[in-house]
Amino acid sequence: MPHPLILSRFISSFLLSLSLLSAFLQTVVGKVKISDFAMDPCPFLRILVGNLALKSPSLLPSKSEFSLVHPSSSPFFCKIKLGSFPSQFATVPLIPPEAHTPDDVVSFTLTRKDIEKLGEKGIFSSKEPRLQILVYTGRRGSSCGFSAGKLLGRVTVGLDLKGAAAGRACVFHNGWVSVGGESTQLHLSVRAEPDPRFVFRFGDEPECSPQVFQIQGNLPQPVFTCKFSFRNSGDRCLRSRSSLSETSTSRSWFSSKDDDSKERKGWSITIHDLSGCPVATASMTTPFVPSPGSGRVKRSNPGAWLILRPGDGTWKPWGKLEAWREPDGLGHRFELLPDATGGGAVTLASSSLSTKKGGKFTIDSRGFVMSSTVGGEGRCSTPEVEVGVKHVTCTEDAAAFVALAAAMDLSMDACKLFSQKLRKELRRQRSEEFVV
Repeated sequence: MPHPLILSRFISSFLLSLSLLSAFLQTVVGKVKISDFAMDPCPFLRILVGNLALKSPSLLPSKSEFSLVHPSSSPFFCKIKLGSFPSQFATVPLIPPEAHTPDDVVSFTLTRKDIEKLGEKGIFSSKEPRLQILVYTGRRGSSCGFSAGKLLGRVTVGLDLKGAAAGRACVFHNGWVSVGGESTQLHLSVRAEPDPRFVFRFGDEPECSPQVFQIQGNLPQPVFTCKFSFRNSGDRCLRSRSSLSETSTSRSWFSSKDDDSKERKGWSITIHDLSGCPVATASMTTPFVPSPGSGRVKRSNPGAWLILRPGDGTWKPWGKLEAWREPDGLGHRFELLPDATGGGAVTLASSSLSTKKGGKFTIDSRGFVMSSTVGGEGRCSTPEVEVGVKHVTCTEDAAAFVALAAAMDLSMDACKLFSQKLRKELRRQRSEEFVV
């Protein structure tokens, strides 16, 4: 039996070691690589159609006329169809035979289920999926339900997706093919590239502080938690990482009246890993304020979010999301900030989404970066986020995209007409607790 004094010293030493180990893990937990977690990407496949061009002696104008024709104003366009996917359109430039063809212009993204569905054999379809390219002359559009363009011809390309589904890049076609007569030829390239992505899904609406699950097949696995809160106007936007994790000390904020009908400000959502360590945050830095006489946030004065990542013991700006209300849509613009690029700010996305139906917020800059679903007004929205594998090397990378997705989804509410009331989770209460 060990002497009580020796045993006591041993226990004290052991407990001190555990304390030091815990402190060390808390320090490095945010820097653990994704590969050290059980985070496997989902298989995705991109069908890329590009290098479109048309040449024909009978259609080609004279050299003097050709010099005045810009490819974007070409009188030819094509409609590209793949299974039940929405048709896509692209301009087809008319070029001299010796000219180079342009780059990729259209892409379809396929999940494993999409690949299986395309490969199903139906009564009126072949087993091999096919891509159809219909070439038209004239302006794109419709009149009385009919296409305004005149069909010049069509091309069908078979897609053998077995190799691509196994993770190999495949080229299905690259070159010229006759269309609308032997003298008229269409140049195109059709290829498939594996595009694995991490998929995350919010367990509830962001303002309800839900868990975030990683999706692999049909098995959701919790990887993050969210905390939605209101920042006081006196709080500093950039606070130390440790101060955000100290939830034991707080102070009460009191408002004499509800100011949500005048402006929407101070919204914040913080992403934590499963150990409780904050790994990303989205903070509303510019209030969403209605323009005088309009009752809506206009593009000339958008609201803005700052997406922040931890670094050197504090929060560092990573991206900026601006949003505003258009007559029938949610306008938005996302910039990657200098600290993240090493240079000036870079605009990666600028578009709009339907306020009625919602849609997908997408960053596709020289290849897929990320996408997230956004619910329409009045709809329950649990964003699903896809992030390209090559853009995720650590926990903070994934968390930053999740925070961005949350900010984009919350912007739909922030840009709601000011004549309409927000749900209770988004309204400041008369007494609200704030983390200091």
